Amino acid sequence: MRKLTDQDIAEMIGADFSPDDSVTRRRVRTELHLSTRIPAPVHVPEHATLDLHMKTIEQSWNEIMELALSGVKNAKIITGASGILKIKFQEWVRESLLSPYIVSCTPINNGSFAVKFRKLNSD
Repeated sequence: MRKLTDQDIAEMIGADFSPDDSVTRRRVRTELHLSTRIPAPVHVPEHATLDLHMKTIEQSWNEIMELALSGVKNAKIITGASGILKIKFQEWVRESLLSPYIVSCTPINNGSFAVKFRKLNSD
């Protein structure tokens, strides 16, 4: 959601609007209840770590998709060195609903991966 400008406010109240100071702008925004209509921006960290140890395949899928949709740019995903999650994760990266969200996936060691996610459209 985009931030309202003074012009947006003027269009909403249907009159010429030219606030001359921050007090006037604050009063108008309060009267229009803009603080309750516009959610505060959510801070998305640049990097995240996701440890899939002790997770089921379904839990792992859900957490990876949530991470991909969160807006995080880079992540370290730990699957473990052996087991089905390491195999499944590599399959998901190559050929699943997850693959369009991934720019690159590089093994860090035998059980973890460095993943770069695509920038999400903020429409």
